[in-house]
Amino acid sequence: MHTRARPLLEHLPSLAARLPFVALGDYPTPVQPLDALTAALGVQGEAWVKRDDLSSAVYGGNKVRTLEVLFADAIAKGARRIIATGAFGTNHGVATLLHAPRVGLEPSCLLFPQPPSEAALENFRVLASHELHALPHWSALPLGMLRERRASTYVMAPGGATPIGALGYVSAALELAEQVASGALPPPRAVVVGVGSTCTTAGLLVGLHLATRLGLGLHEPPMVVAVRVTPWPVTSRLRILELASRASALLVELSGDPRARIGRAALGATLEVDGAQLGAGYGEPTSRGHEAIALFQRTAGFALDTTYSGKAAASLLARLRRGAPGPTVFWSTKSTAPLPPGIDAPRGWLARTWMRRAQRAR
Repeated sequence: MHTRARPLLEHLPSLAARLPFVALGDYPTPVQPLDALTAALGVQGEAWVKRDDLSSAVYGGNKVRTLEVLFADAIAKGARRIIATGAFGTNHGVATLLHAPRVGLEPSCLLFPQPPSEAALENFRVLASHELHALPHWSALPLGMLRERRASTYVMAPGGATPIGALGYVSAALELAEQVASGALPPPRAVVVGVGSTCTTAGLLVGLHLATRLGLGLHEPPMVVAVRVTPWPVTSRLRILELASRASALLVELSGDPRARIGRAALGATLEVDGAQLGAGYGEPTSRGHEAIALFQRTAGFALDTTYSGKAAASLLARLRRGAPGPTVFWSTKSTAPLPPGIDAPRGWLARTWMRRAQRAR
């Protein structure tokens, strides 16, 4: 297993022996000003984008950082096979299928149906070209995961949303703070990010507080604006803070460094959950999301998607329009790397039925 340095290991060096990372991503991901976007809106606010969509040329997005920790944990526990879980259009599943072979793991997916969309269909074509186990409904996932747990198999929670999975984004927050310290961007007042499984949001919450305690670019932790792309209670404030608290506790346990102990009250004081962009539910496009996607494509030159990043970007636009204090960082979490060829004829009645429905909905 090849391990490269990550900010979390550099700033808490006692972690190095107890928290391995595998090398999947290309870091640091760039930060770019969104001056053309704010000009197009006719607002004075300052906005930046953290381009985690560029985290890997193989397949980018936020899941790469999570998988660096989870793959390493799987390998350390003797796993040879790793299973991603989630919806039919899961980015976590695609990232797992494309990155796991790079570190010698055999990937598979355990998935349930979701509302059809173009982004979900693109992902599902790739997912269906690999080993895929389709479930009839999300409620069948716990039993499906239980059946897959066996020797040499590592089953991940949806989105990798576990305390150890969240540590990948603690490191990402330190990376952003390093960029602030280097003068690449000013200290943000807020970070806007889509929240689905809660893993990315929880890690950012802990990491931004930790960066402040370390004196790394930040004098105070910015507000994390978590934009719901999945409904309550999956993205409840309580659930986000619970995962963040557990990630903080794990970090203290592994590092022995008390600076990593962030209390729930402190975490909660810098968390804002925005449910106004969810629309009809997970995977259901919104008009405000489409507006944000078009504006980003025209002014920033890269694509968002209707399920995740488009809704988060809609929250950013609303924040800028109402004159919320900045600077604001938009965290781009959806990969913009080209997908490999997929298939249009998956195995299994349930998978074929969903794909036909998604194709008709285009």
